[in-house]
Amino acid sequence: MGLLDVLLGRSKPVKPDLDQLFGLASAALTLEAASELRPTGHGAVCFAAVEGGAFTEIQQDLHALLPLESSRDSYGYTWLESRHAPEETNDLVTDLHAVNSALESGGFGPQLLCSLVAFHDPHGPEDRRMALVYLYKRGSFYPFAPLPGEKRDHALELQVKALVANDLRLEQDLARWFPVWGAPGMGG
Repeated sequence: MGLLDVLLGRSKPVKPDLDQLFGLASAALTLEAASELRPTGHGAVCFAAVEGGAFTEIQQDLHALLPLESSRDSYGYTWLESRHAPEETNDLVTDLHAVNSALESGGFGPQLLCSLVAFHDPHGPEDRRMALVYLYKRGSFYPFAPLPGEKRDHALELQVKALVANDLRLEQDLARWFPVWGAPGMGG
């Protein structure tokens, strides 16, 4: 980082730290204790697919080792989804970490976009959903709470941010809290 970067207020990007994903288990406990949000047992890793034998081999190996489902969203990104019982958040997070690590160690880190763990409020309106999203390239998390009609529950997102602030490295730039419409495990 140079002097010009300092003067212009630019900061050095945070490197991805996949071990941050393990903080999701602690965040899940915090949300259960302090809110009505409960883990659904669904989590997913999103990446831009690449053509080629090495990439295909990594995906095949992951499918052979882990209970994963593949899907492609309307933007052309690939999602690998893991499902566990809601009380098995540690196992879910371990799966997500393994997927991210395998892609990263295979040289496909630049294709990783995000990972998420889904939550819901079983007593809330319309089975309210929320996800904690890990931005691979930023090394940070943010909450995403979709509403019908591709709207967001910003109040819930800010509430969750405050609740999990001690558990996760949160993305401070709200403009980077990207919606992940139609992400696996998010219902609808």
